[in-house]
Amino acid sequence: MIGKICRGLRLYWVAGFGIALALCPVARGVTLATTSTTLSAGSTTQSCATQGDTTTLTTLAIAVTGSAPSGTVNILDNASQVASATLNSSGQATASLYLGDGSHTLQAVYAGDAANSTSNSNSVSASISSQCDSFFAVSVSDITPSTSSTMTLSPGESGTATVTVTPSQEYVASLNTTGAPAFVTVSCSGLPSLSSCALTPADLEILPGQDAGVTSTILIQTQSGTVRAVPPAGLGHRSSPVAWAILLPGMLGLGGLAWGARRRRWLQRLSLVLLVGLVTTLGTTGCSPLHRYYNHGPSNPHETPTGTFNVTVTGQSSNGVTAITNSTTMVLTVQ
Repeated sequence: MIGKICRGLRLYWVAGFGIALALCPVARGVTLATTSTTLSAGSTTQSCATQGDTTTLTTLAIAVTGSAPSGTVNILDNASQVASATLNSSGQATASLYLGDGSHTLQAVYAGDAANSTSNSNSVSASISSQCDSFFAVSVSDITPSTSSTMTLSPGESGTATVTVTPSQEYVASLNTTGAPAFVTVSCSGLPSLSSCALTPADLEILPGQDAGVTSTILIQTQSGTVRAVPPAGLGHRSSPVAWAILLPGMLGLGGLAWGARRRRWLQRLSLVLLVGLVTTLGTTGCSPLHRYYNHGPSNPHETPTGTFNVTVTGQSSNGVTAITNSTTMVLTVQ
């Protein structure tokens, strides 16, 4: 009896397994495209307040090849992650680092996506010495339009550039201790008259554990002197019914006073006073702003003066006690 029950259970299990195979799709392996990640590094140097020291910024260029790769690339410094960058539509990314003194071995690690496998780049070595001890560095790049790294504009034109605030590794380490982000406000000064600049965004956030620089876009706008528009001829000579209603009786009255002034001396004086008042009224009407606008048009606005100017781009933050600032300059030529 027990044997029959066991044989029946086996039949039910086999049948159920067959139904499951028929209803459930068989998992198939997904083949990921093989990727290749490359890393190259360059550096820019600018002076700092400390005598003999400089600020050296390391710029990393990352490229990933594959099946339209997307996602993020992690950047390692001596095998520890210090930053990450997001690939653009061409599979490329850039990052700026403010490394401390010493030897650094940098590598980019692509995390992969739904269609691409992970990959590691080659290692790049960097040796830093006499590095400034400032909390962050401010740099300007991608100046448009530019001539030899100088923004060149004509009055009325505008130009853009990328402002990067890069925290030092020591500053990021202090943020890791507090666990709170830092905020840096960027601004510009030294512009010529009749010009302006705007930064988007003006407030940048530096996160704990993130050594990569954060960027803002600066827009510089100049002003042109446009040719004034003169209204159509004849607008300044339009007659007003109200004016005629006042002037016509006044003229007739003056004529009557002039006729009666032959016999009465006081009428002669009164007519003279009224005549002076009428002439003054007519002169005031002719010199009114509306009369001037209709006959001469608006005056030409002034334009941004030509010349070469050093524009200072400043980043400012605060640790709750003292203000932290750093700046750089860019050259603006108005021609």
